[in-house]
Amino acid sequence: MLRISDTVNDSIVDGPGLRFTIFVQGCPHHCKGCHNPQTHDFEAGTVINELELLERIRSNPLLDGVTFSGGEPFCQARALATLGREIRKLGLNIMTYTGYEFEFLFQHRAENGIGELLEVTDWLVDGPFVEELRSLELHFRGSSNQRILDVKKCFEAGCAVEAVLP
Repeated sequence: MLRISDTVNDSIVDGPGLRFTIFVQGCPHHCKGCHNPQTHDFEAGTVINELELLERIRSNPLLDGVTFSGGEPFCQARALATLGREIRKLGLNIMTYTGYEFEFLFQHRAENGIGELLEVTDWLVDGPFVEELRSLELHFRGSSNQRILDVKKCFEAGCAVEAVLP
């Protein structure tokens, strides 16, 4: 079961191509100027079965991928990883947004499903939103401190590796 705030069926702003975006509920970061402050409360939102989300994703044959956004996806890492494995079987890619930096997640990858969610993620947008670094010219990021990382290459290198998106 996942606690979500909302979904978007046909997004073109949450990663490359046409995407199904899941906004999870609950976030410990509370970034100043957050685009989704309604997702901060861990008790709000709707509890939904991952299989229901999977059926909604499967019903759209035009999708290129799925985006996990928030809130903070790594607060529900194990459930999202389970969903992510099924999404990957459909041939779709996964982009995950997080307020944590990759280095922190990599160091804690053995805890609470963090490594499992990283393993199903193709691209990770990491780092907190910093209002003073906000830029509308950035693709798929809100502030210039955030990076888009190729997670597979990060695991191979053992450090952050910037992604080249299609």
